[in-house]
Amino acid sequence: MKKIILLFSPFILGSIALKAQSLETAHHLYYHERYNSAENEYHSILNQQPEKPEAWLGLTMSYLAEAMPIKAYDTLLKAPSTIREEPLYQVALGSALLFQDKKTEASQLFNAALKETKEKDETVLGSIAQSYIEYKTGDANYAISLLTKAIKRDKHNPAWKVLLGDAYRKLNNGTEAYKAYKEALDEDENYAAADYKIGEIFLTQKNPELYLEYFNKALAADPEYAPALYQLYVYNFYHDVPKAFQLYNQYLTKSDPSIRTQYDLTDLLYLNKEYDKAIQKANDLIAKHGTDLEPRIYKLLAYSYVETKDSSKALDYMKQYFEKEEDSNLIAKDFELMAGLYANTTDKKDSAIVFIQKAAGLMKDSTALFNYYKKLAGIAKGNKDYASEAKWMEKYYTGNDKATNVDLFNWGLANYLAQDFQMADSVFGMYVAKYPEQSFGYYWQARSNASLDKDMKEGLAIPVYKKLIEVLQSDTTNSNYKKWMVEAYAYLAAYEANTQKDYNEAVDYFEKVLEVDPDNADAKRYIAILEKNNSTEGSK
Repeated sequence: MKKIILLFSPFILGSIALKAQSLETAHHLYYHERYNSAENEYHSILNQQPEKPEAWLGLTMSYLAEAMPIKAYDTLLKAPSTIREEPLYQVALGSALLFQDKKTEASQLFNAALKETKEKDETVLGSIAQSYIEYKTGDANYAISLLTKAIKRDKHNPAWKVLLGDAYRKLNNGTEAYKAYKEALDEDENYAAADYKIGEIFLTQKNPELYLEYFNKALAADPEYAPALYQLYVYNFYHDVPKAFQLYNQYLTKSDPSIRTQYDLTDLLYLNKEYDKAIQKANDLIAKHGTDLEPRIYKLLAYSYVETKDSSKALDYMKQYFEKEEDSNLIAKDFELMAGLYANTTDKKDSAIVFIQKAAGLMKDSTALFNYYKKLAGIAKGNKDYASEAKWMEKYYTGNDKATNVDLFNWGLANYLAQDFQMADSVFGMYVAKYPEQSFGYYWQARSNASLDKDMKEGLAIPVYKKLIEVLQSDTTNSNYKKWMVEAYAYLAAYEANTQKDYNEAVDYFEKVLEVDPDNADAKRYIAILEKNNSTEGSK
């Protein structure tokens, strides 16, 4: 068998000088993730040299990089029969089958290639390892064993060590992955892929200082290395929109046209607050790609229409987004937006509640979760559903260190309006314990107890009204002073007259009402009645 000297991997290929200039160009394009251009170049080669197995492998891996295993397989079936037993062709066909989840058939082809080369061909070893690394459930440990053999035969090729790092990353072993990438750089300090891969490690660790450093190193080593440029664009997308636009335009010149770049432009237009342009671009994408479009474009349209104050269109596009997107991809913010849009629709308040409840169910961040509870309470209040308002205010207040006295008060008041006077008493009891100098808690606790004891038999509200009077007397400038003092004294007078039958005490309390409100006609009338009763009782 003729020895294959081509080293195939997305990073290997970019660094190999080959005699065939067109094949080198194809590998270079693949290395820089310009897969469509690479496919065209490989096809051009195969049209002239159909018996070139390394070109069939390159074409296959290009298709797989774009998630087109069926197309890769169908194309491989067009290869001349004379190369069907070539190890690299077998690796290509095995890879196409593996990515269609046909593991047994793939393994048979891989084993045939390994047997034919006696496991001494680094290209066959590395290419099989690459497929297992990139396949979603591939055996990374087996890939490591193959790469170890490849490295023994080709010790100074940084590409194998980058692939070895990828295998370790698949096993979530960042330490060994980092070590392998560093060893690749020891072999070639300008090997951009190694710097880029180290950057990805720090990206997963959310360490921007380091991942930006390594992405920039990759770009400095190879200004054409588009993957690093794209990551820098993504970072600036959230931090510096003008710079993101600049990086995006650079990326366009160094990458193949793709729908992803069109998505990115639409995102940038939205982020730059060019909402009309974002809407136009999104609609162009829908017209061109139809059902193949990512559902998130419908969400972007919805957000754009929210910004242009067209809530009707925003709701329509969010409905389409929910219809098209997988449930597992929906996030809390999606439900929150739907809730907000329904809340602005007169006859859809119930739908708003359903969606905000779903948002709360998905939210893990406690601060955001509390905000959802507050919104639910607000919607319930708007619907005059005070029992629900009380339920959500309890959730909002409990364990929330940012909740205020107003929130505690509103929780209590919602219970009162829902006629859950027992709970209202408890909440206002919490209020007076926490804010003993404020009159609000005492007043509403007194009213709650009065509602629990409507015939005044138990006198539940008496001690609270007395405490209210005490607190109010300490600040006669209180805007509620006169109204609440009159109510408190009148309630005490009624209790003395109706329950205790102590008419003299009742008169005393009504006279206190007149001290606060000299023109109070009710107090004067009741005093006259009580004094008459006292006179009648005394004459008996």
